[in-house]
This record gives sequence, structure tokens and C-alpha cells, in this order.
Amino acid sequence: MPADPFALSSDFINELLRGMRLSGVQYRRIQAGPSFGLGFAAKPGHAWFHFLAVGSAVLRMEDGTTYGLSAGNAVFISHGAAHQLLSAEDHPIKDIDSFDGAPLGDTISAVDTETDANPLPSTIMFNGCMAFELGSIHGLGTLMPGLMLIDAGGQRYPGLVPILATMEREVSAARVGFAGILARLADVVAAMVVRGWVECACGNASGLVAALRDPRLGRALVALHQHPGRDWTVAQLADQCNTSRSVFADRFQATIGMSPLRYVTELRMRLASQWLTLERLPIEEVAQRLGYTSQAAFSRAFKRVTGQPPGLSRQLKKARLTTTALHGRPPAIGLSGPIHSVQDTVPS
Repeated sequence: MPADPFALSSDFINELLRGMRLSGVQYRRIQAGPSFGLGFAAKPGHAWFHFLAVGSAVLRMEDGTTYGLSAGNAVFISHGAAHQLLSAEDHPIKDIDSFDGAPLGDTISAVDTETDANPLPSTIMFNGCMAFELGSIHGLGTLMPGLMLIDAGGQRYPGLVPILATMEREVSAARVGFAGILARLADVVAAMVVRGWVECACGNASGLVAALRDPRLGRALVALHQHPGRDWTVAQLADQCNTSRSVFADRFQATIGMSPLRYVTELRMRLASQWLTLERLPIEEVAQRLGYTSQAAFSRAFKRVTGQPPGLSRQLKKARLTTTALHGRPPAIGLSGPIHSVQDTVPS
């Protein structure tokens, strides 16, 4: 059988997962009784991850849509939208940050929402909040659905089943070292969810996704993301796709919504922001990586695109991340993007 000409390449998938970053991660092991209502505030620029190990719950999103969850289900909220987890839809809500957590490590704590009247938990879940970056494939972040539901018993992504089963055992047993193991497993689950979403066409047939599936554009985009510091010209990018310069430029503009060279510049500045803030690289090194002949030239380009010089941008973003980590109360935002279920989960 001939290869699907519109299939995403393995090179692209590898590039996407290599660039994915989960930073500023904070995890909780949450125990709840038979009745509970937990509120999770909106965290712009972050993603929420929940895994239900024992019991059942109702997930209610900010727009009022509800979903029934059972043991083995996982939830990935990619845009950090506000939401609630409840034993029943009419149960009063208490913000999760109002509970005192017992530290289990640098990045994980244990939260018990139950009173002494019900010492045995009816529900056990594992929760994480993280700054979620897709690295150089930055356009995909805005296309990701606001909510993805994963059923460990489903057949569409069988690779997730043993990982979620291991998470369930670790959360329930709370053995020595379980916190570190859970954190690493959550990273793997996030990567597999993103890969599965991309492989099933991302629920979106336009923009960057359409370009990556277009043989006249996809190879150029993969090359561009793999070598962002190269001194690209439109002709060189067109050569990657064995098409003419004019045809490539017109199709790129129509599909992506900007010119090829504008895309190159925005890609470089996105990478620069990530390297400056998350990896703490010196400005001079970032400039060299991205092909600029001098730090001054890079700084001018960065300010032209972002409105701020690179040094100030790093300071402001670090301050925002610190404020979010300390107070957990950034301004609320609405649900971003359509809901997409990795498994065939039906709203309750």
C-alpha cells in the first residue's frame, strides 16, 4: 500500500516531542471522601492534568459542560481553563488552594479534603499544574483543544493503558519514592496525549496542521523547525518541497496566514523567549543559535516582534511565573479551543 502523502512525518513528531517542555510543575495527591467539590482556578499559560485512581467524579468546565469520570480516567486541560471536580453536580465548591498540603518532595504535596468523620478516602486522584511549552512547533499550542479526556480502558491509544495503570497503583499505594515516579509518568502521559492528538489530525484542518499535512509545505516546515538559525530564503524553503518559489509563497500565505519569512522571524523569537526564560541561556548564545551576526541585531529583532528587549522580557516572564506559583490566582480566562476527546467520552 502506498504511503499516505498527507501523513505527518516521524521527523515532525520527534521534533515536536523533543521541544515539549513541562516546567514549573506542581503535583498533588488528593484524597477526598464520598462528598466533595474542588475548584481549580484558571492558570493562563499553564496546563492542568488530573488522573483519577480511585472512585468517581464529575468534571465541570467553565462553560458549564460536565463529564463523568471513573477510576482510570485522565484529563488534560491544555490552556489552563478554570474547572471543578465534584462528587455530584450540586455539591458546594471549595478552592483546592485553600487546603493545606503536606509536602512529599520539592514539587509534590498530599492534600486530604476529608474530615475526621470519614477517615477512609472514597476518591484518590493525582493532579498536576505545569507551564506547557511545545518548543519550536509553537503554532500547535494555540490549536490544541481546551480539554482532552483519556480513558485507560479505551482501545484507540493502548500505549497509555499500562502507564495509567502504573499511575493508579502508585497513587493508591503511596510507596516510598512514588512522588518522583508519578511526576515522570505524568510527563510521559502528556507527551503521548500530544502525539495522539497530532496523529489523529489534531481536530483541525487549517493553519499549521493543514500545512504540515500538505506535501508542498510540510517538508519545508520540518526543515525550518529543525534548523531555525539557518539563513533561510523563500527559494530555499521552496526547494525543500520541490516546488517553485511563487507557488510555495502563495500556498504558505494562504494556509498559514503569514509570509514564510515572517513565520521564520516569529519562530525564532518564540524559541528565543523559551531559551531565555526556561533554559536561562545568555542573550549572546541565543543570538548565535538563531543565526544573528551580533547580539545587538538579535535584540533589535526581538524588540520589534515582542515589543520588549530580551533582558526585560526574561525578567517579566520570570516574575509572572513566580507570582502564579506563589498565589495561584492569575486572571480568569474562558475555555480556549474546542473540546476534543482522545477516547469516545460522552458528556454526562
